[in-house]
Formats: sequence, C-alpha cells, structure tokens
Amino acid sequence: MLFLWLYMFYSCAGSCAGLTTRGSTAPPRAAPPLLPLLPGEPGEESSLEEQRAAPDAGSPISSFFNGSGTKRLPQAIIIGVKKGGTRALLEFLRVHPDVRAVGAEPHFFDRNYERGLAWYRDLMPRTLEGQITMEKTPSYFVTKEAPARISSMSKGTKLIVVVRDPVTRAISDYTQTLSKKPDIPTFESLTFKNRTTGLIDTSWSAIQIGIYAKHLENWLLYFPIGQILFVSGERMISDPAGELGRVQDFLGLKRIITDKHFYFNKTKGFPCLKKAEGSSKPHCLGKTKGRTHPDIDQEVVQRLRDFYRPFNMKFYQMTGQDFGWD
Repeated sequence: MLFLWLYMFYSCAGSCAGLTTRGSTAPPRAAPPLLPLLPGEPGEESSLEEQRAAPDAGSPISSFFNGSGTKRLPQAIIIGVKKGGTRALLEFLRVHPDVRAVGAEPHFFDRNYERGLAWYRDLMPRTLEGQITMEKTPSYFVTKEAPARISSMSKGTKLIVVVRDPVTRAISDYTQTLSKKPDIPTFESLTFKNRTTGLIDTSWSAIQIGIYAKHLENWLLYFPIGQILFVSGERMISDPAGELGRVQDFLGLKRIITDKHFYFNKTKGFPCLKKAEGSSKPHCLGKTKGRTHPDIDQEVVQRLRDFYRPFNMKFYQMTGQDFGWD
C-alpha cells in the first residue's frame, strides 16, 4: 500500500505540475540549485552535471532507495601508536551502535594526502544523524605533516592515542618485523649505534616511535591537549571496560560498552569480545596479535629503560597522566 500511495502521489505531482489552463504558457522550469560543499572541505568542487544529478541527501525517498546515512569525514581519529593496542580499541569501539568506523587503515594523512578529501570521505562508512565516523592509522602520530593536515580538515577533530611502555612496544614492533623477515639482525644489534658506548640508535623506527613526548610536541602546535585522549595500552588489557568508559565519555557517547562485553582469553593473554559487531559469536583479535616475544638481553632492556625515562617523565607532565612505565 505504501508503494502504491507513493506511486500515485508522485505520478499526480508530475502530471499535475504540467497541467496549464487553455491558452496559457507554462513558465520555464528553474534549474535546480547547486548542492553546498560539506563543512571543512574548502576548494572541493564537482561538475554542475554531477551536482544536479546527485540525490537530495535529506529526502526520505532518496534515503530509502539509495541506502541510509551519509558519508562524512571522520569526527574522531585514532592516530597512534603502532603496537600500542589501536586495533583492539577500534574493534571494541565498533560494538557501540553510535560508532561507525573504517576497518582498514586509510593512511590518508601520511601516504595518500594527494588523493584529496573527496577520496578520503568516500572510504568512510555511511552514518546516521548522531553517529560518529572514525578511522585509525597509527603512523599518523609520528608523521610530521599529519597534525597540520588534520587541522586543515577540521580543527575540531577528536584525537585518540593508545600508548604503551615504550620498551615493550619496541620489542613488540621488532617481533612483528621478525615474523615477516626472519633473517633481520638481532634486537640487541639494532638498538645501539655503538653497544660499547651504549649509544642508542634513535633513527631505528622501533626506538624512535616510543619517544612520545617529542611527537606530542608537534601535535600541540595544532591541537589543544584537551582534544587528545591518551589511552593506556596496559589498562586496555587489565581493565578494558574502564578504558572504554573513558573513550566513550571523550567522544560524547553513552556508556554502552561495559564489563559484560568482555572475557579474558588466557591463551592469548588479552581480553576478547563476547560478541563482535554484527555477530553473535565471541571474537578475539587475529593470530598476528599477541605473538610471543623473543628473549632480549636484560642489560639491553635496562639501558632502554634508562634511555626512555626522561622522555616518559616529560610525557607524564604533558598529559597529566602517570602511565607507570618505570
């Protein structure tokens, strides 16, 4: 009945609009107005024909036939750090009905920026009014150009950084690389420029990423500290519901994700979801997560802790949080 009514209504609207009294001339039909640019997308233009052909995003009829929701630029981005727990955080957040996120890492603000905001927006999932669009690319945190580029898109973007003990993070980073390239040098040999003098090689990315204070200084040139949430990778394991509560508050979301959503997988050594997004089955992160770390010389581990300590102290001061890494 609904379709019949709609058909009759629009048939009548089309035919009746064309009726004129005898002897009169119908006025010429006005060209449809151009669709406005989305906020925060200066300079993005489409052809006149494309704009005229585009459906009215606010029309219930167009929403019915073209799929619900609109593709929007993200209002929140998980910007780092690599091997900190970003995948776990994203998977946990996607349980929330008001969060819609890209599964793959877009790498827009570091590798694909020349493709433009239209390309980036097209990667995003459709969202309804009140839902948040998100993405995560951990390499943004250490990319010098990323803060200015994200600020240019929207100064109001909320940023999330998942951080972890930088020594453990470096070993995890090395472990991942080792799984792909078994013939790489040892962790110990890569750590030092000169092991005799104990000089740490900060050009090695596994070491360099963990100097969080240095990278944060770059972000604070473009975003206030209150617009960045720092999530503890360690507490994501020991108290996932507690950390997710902080994230939901930060994003302005109702606290829907709670303890009831998690169980601890003793084999993997980290929490898993009882039910994943769109599924009724339990879900743990894949086999690439939770790899067993190689045994590292404890003298090297201690030298790394000594190296990171002043940077950690500065990071605690900058964020107002003590992550307890020492």
